[in-house]
Amino acid sequence: MREKRIAALVLFGALLLALVAGPVLAQGGVAATAELRTSEDEAVGTAEFVETSEGVAIDVEITGNVPPGTHGLHIHEKADLSDPAFESAGDHFNPTGAEHGFDNPNGPHAGDLENIPVADDGTAGYEYVNDRITLSAGPDSILDDDGSALIVHAMTDDYRTDDDPESGPGMSGDRVAAGVIEVAESVPDTGGVGVLPMAALLLLAGAGIFSLAMRRA
Repeated sequence: MREKRIAALVLFGALLLALVAGPVLAQGGVAATAELRTSEDEAVGTAEFVETSEGVAIDVEITGNVPPGTHGLHIHEKADLSDPAFESAGDHFNPTGAEHGFDNPNGPHAGDLENIPVADDGTAGYEYVNDRITLSAGPDSILDDDGSALIVHAMTDDYRTDDDPESGPGMSGDRVAAGVIEVAESVPDTGGVGVLPMAALLLLAGAGIFSLAMRRA
């Protein structure tokens, strides 16, 4: 009977810790979103950015108002879309001073992304993991003081042209849609106790419960 009571208490304590510590350990990533629109303020779609151990996972959904075909897609260095042509967003996000393009031996820019293929009905689903950027603080963060923007271009990025006077990096042409990248969710405020210290405290509490149960059994 004593062994059964101990086993039950241990199981209860383990379940309690899993329920409490699990969400704490799962939290800690930073997320961001962008609402993509044309210069005429037509809705184009949305983008989500989530920081992971492999890099920033980018998920884009195009819902319309973009011509069918393959389009260049880049992160630009400023969260300023005041210019109708979106030129106010500046150049590609490029904190390391690299050249443009995946096929460029001196590239790519941190903000270079793979092309996005838009179907005949004007929709697209897109996923890409960028290990050259972060959402958390640091020199590679796209959420720095002047922010950043996600921009869809009129033409296909050739992945190698560093710059062109008329069509810009990658020969991808005009900026047909854009969205400011904004913080959606950040690490919860635990009153100064970080995620790992909090988990350690929970484990210590569990050990205390177990020790007390052993004495009373």
